[in-house]
Amino acid sequence: MAMAKYSRVDGRKSSYCSTAAIVVFVAFCLVGIWMFMSSSVVPVQNSELSSQETGNEVKQTLQVSVSKQFDDTSGDISEDATREDGTGMASEVSGNTDEESRNSAEENREEKHGNESSDEVTETENEQKRVDGDDGNGDGKDGEMNSREGEANLETGQAENEAGEMNNNVQAESEESSGENRSKSAEEKIEQNQDENSEQSAVENNAEIEEKNQTSNEDLPAAAQSEILTESTTQIGAWSTQAEESQNEKKSQQSSTSSGNNGHQWKVCKSTAGPDYIPCLDNWQVIKKLPSTKHYEHRERHCPDEAPTCLVPLPEGYKRSIKWPKSRDKIWYYNVPHTKLADVKGHQNWVKVTGEYLTFPGGGTQFKNGALHYIDFIQESVPEIAWGKRSRVILDVGCGVASFGGYLFERDVLAMSFAPKDEHEAQVQFALERGIPAISNVMGTKRLPFPSSVFDLVHCARCRVPWHVEGGKLLLELNRVLRPGGYFVWSATPVYQKLPEDVGIWQEMSRLTKSMCWELVTVKKDRLNAVGAAIYRKPTSNECYDKRSKNVPPLCEESDDPNAAWNVPLEACMHRVPEDSTERGSHWPAQWPERVEQPPYWLNSQIGVYGKAAQEDFTADYNHWKTVVSQSYLNGMGIDWSSVRNVMDMKAVYGGFAAALKDLKVWVMNVVPIDSPDTLPVIYERGLFGIHHDWCESFNTYPRTYDVLHADHLFSNIQKRCKLVTVIAEVDRILRPEGKLIVRDTAETISEVESMAKSLQWEIRMTYSKDGEGFLCVRKKFWRPTEEEAIKSAIV
Repeated sequence: MAMAKYSRVDGRKSSYCSTAAIVVFVAFCLVGIWMFMSSSVVPVQNSELSSQETGNEVKQTLQVSVSKQFDDTSGDISEDATREDGTGMASEVSGNTDEESRNSAEENREEKHGNESSDEVTETENEQKRVDGDDGNGDGKDGEMNSREGEANLETGQAENEAGEMNNNVQAESEESSGENRSKSAEEKIEQNQDENSEQSAVENNAEIEEKNQTSNEDLPAAAQSEILTESTTQIGAWSTQAEESQNEKKSQQSSTSSGNNGHQWKVCKSTAGPDYIPCLDNWQVIKKLPSTKHYEHRERHCPDEAPTCLVPLPEGYKRSIKWPKSRDKIWYYNVPHTKLADVKGHQNWVKVTGEYLTFPGGGTQFKNGALHYIDFIQESVPEIAWGKRSRVILDVGCGVASFGGYLFERDVLAMSFAPKDEHEAQVQFALERGIPAISNVMGTKRLPFPSSVFDLVHCARCRVPWHVEGGKLLLELNRVLRPGGYFVWSATPVYQKLPEDVGIWQEMSRLTKSMCWELVTVKKDRLNAVGAAIYRKPTSNECYDKRSKNVPPLCEESDDPNAAWNVPLEACMHRVPEDSTERGSHWPAQWPERVEQPPYWLNSQIGVYGKAAQEDFTADYNHWKTVVSQSYLNGMGIDWSSVRNVMDMKAVYGGFAAALKDLKVWVMNVVPIDSPDTLPVIYERGLFGIHHDWCESFNTYPRTYDVLHADHLFSNIQKRCKLVTVIAEVDRILRPEGKLIVRDTAETISEVESMAKSLQWEIRMTYSKDGEGFLCVRKKFWRPTEEEAIKSAIV
């Protein structure tokens, strides 16, 4: 076999050497080749054994030497970590042993044949380079080139016939790869059967191939090379937390720190809500005991005493979500199999049932002929609104299926849309499946989970909220979150109809808004839709407040913190407008998109979260995330960002991660945990949006909401207050099938999260740790857990 490999060398005739010399030369060459081939076969055998042990799990573990700062050197990366796998992740085969063997063979050859003709030696070395994987141009990266040549041969099916024993090597790798591919193909066939005869299957398959190919050119994530920003202890006193600000906050769960989910058995949630289960909104044991539902208390959060750790199954017939922007107009019926809205609101063009789709013509109660016309009608009424420039972040109250917010994306506007769960069946779930930002919430007895003075505009299109009752308590809550100088657009029947009830409501609203010092800018009629809108403006000074003859509604006490928003009861009062030029809210932010990069003016006198001057902190955070996102997340994670729409940053600081994604067609829900520095106002100031939340409880969203979840040093902090397994269960609930979870945290926490991800049968896409810090990217698999399957997947 070895003789056949080098038949071309044997057949050469040199006029400068004798036959005996050639025989001796060939003999030594064969010895060298035998040594080289012996050493190169061993790693393949180990690789094959490792592949058999891991089965269908797809993983790339990058172990980085402490002595070298993330060098891109194959010798520093373990063979198991760098072996080519079924995901298409970048890999190399470490070749130190092979390289030593080849060097030894070359030294022996040179020592024996030092006097050989230079022409013959050159020709022989070129032949050796071709066998070893060198292209003959002097690159000399034998191990790397040999690995890449093997990969190329596998892809093209053109393995060289001259490499007899090398063919065995390639064949072993091919069998390993094909075994994984066959396993993956079986899984894909099951998924594709669900999408049979649909227009999505071909597109999804191509996207998956592109997604895998994205990772083929990067060995180490650039995220590893970027300094991890660490929150400084100087934040104490400089930055309050939402937990501190909210005086009436519920007691946080005080669960003992868990080292993992050892002994935990994953079970399917048994709830009447089924696949639509939201633990804090479907706690019927508590809801049934409420003394009153007059103020929509039954639609507010009532979390279980102990957060559930069960898995929410997929609805029968669930398919991969349709991609944006097509999803704005249609979604799969079986993903949100509810038809009540189509029956009740079909004539208003909210939603219609069309074959296997639910379609959204873009209409609403107040804009039957399309949201875009209605959006333009508002700006024509008050040009100063300036969609996408002055008005960037808005609040849409009682959003329905959120077509208003969905079409505002064309105007560079972010709309935080919300409506109660099941007030109109699955309206928020429709919005989220379409790829439009929305949360399940209600204006009841508590403040909205947003800071004060952050929304540029608040919109209510016939949202059926009784603004005028109880001293205008609900409208005063909108006044709290509306930025001074911001607009309130009220499009409802009392504005343009003359029925006795409507006339009475209009009169009450007129008295209330006047006493609140809101300026009625205009009342306009939209003739196409036969509706009207009243547009009010919040004052920018306290002059009007001070001139009122009656203190009704009253001004809030100075001790009342307008930014306290987590479980704080509503009060029928108004906060004074900030007038000091250094206070937040005293100036309007820069126009979009400039505002996303500019540190807020009111950060001048503060110390930042990371211990630097706040504006310097802000800039460092933004530069950090631009580097991480551009050099790693967009290219090295195996994520097809063209298929990503709904993204959540589970522990946002200044919103740098979201800002770095601003040029993509995605939206990012920035969550500031209640026990973290309350930086949410900074996020809104830069034209992004977010929400306060306690991750020891469930989030106010439907299952299967987000395509990507990002957690930067969140889980290690959570374990100080509650069990990590409860948060992982929540991640599983809100992450879509085939969605990605990206985690940056301590190496110990990464190990725990990875262990739980494996127990959930998630696919480990990338992981590494160095100097006590770690990184993990996992992919939630497309599967439907049953009670039996969930128990089988539990950690033993």
